[in-house]
Amino acid sequence: MDNPPVWALTLVYWLHMLATVAWIGGIVSISILVLPAAHKSLKPVDLLAFIEAMQKRLEPLAWFSLGLLIATGLFQLSANSHYNGFFDVSTQWSLAILVKHGLVVVMVVVSAVQTWEVLPAIRRTLMRREKGASEEEIVKLQKREERLLRMNFILSILILGATALARSA
Repeated sequence: MDNPPVWALTLVYWLHMLATVAWIGGIVSISILVLPAAHKSLKPVDLLAFIEAMQKRLEPLAWFSLGLLIATGLFQLSANSHYNGFFDVSTQWSLAILVKHGLVVVMVVVSAVQTWEVLPAIRRTLMRREKGASEEEIVKLQKREERLLRMNFILSILILGATALARSA
């Protein structure tokens, strides 16, 4: 690809960073600020309802950000002089980018499990809570959601590390 205009590349980098901040920033702030505070002040059933409401707002932003990251990332790859193919590992940059993309795939899988498996189970449990959803079931779902969120938190740190490694090449 010929060198894109500076304004286009600047816009793409800005959108990529904005999407990164929105997606990863949401995960980080929920993981280290919101959930610890919610644990201290909410009963398990209320905490589960809070998690569901919070994820309901975060998920559309996260999936939109992911789409934007893919689109802008592909543009950045095609414009980068280090890029020699998707599975190229001949340089520190290409290896770091491949690792980053592998971690993103894992993060997408974890997010998909949250979106299409765990959150519907939480919603069903909350609808049944008046009919006797057990405290054990509520706590189990809450812990599963939090475990997936922690996994994405760790993956996001690793992704940012791989990005830093690529940038230093």
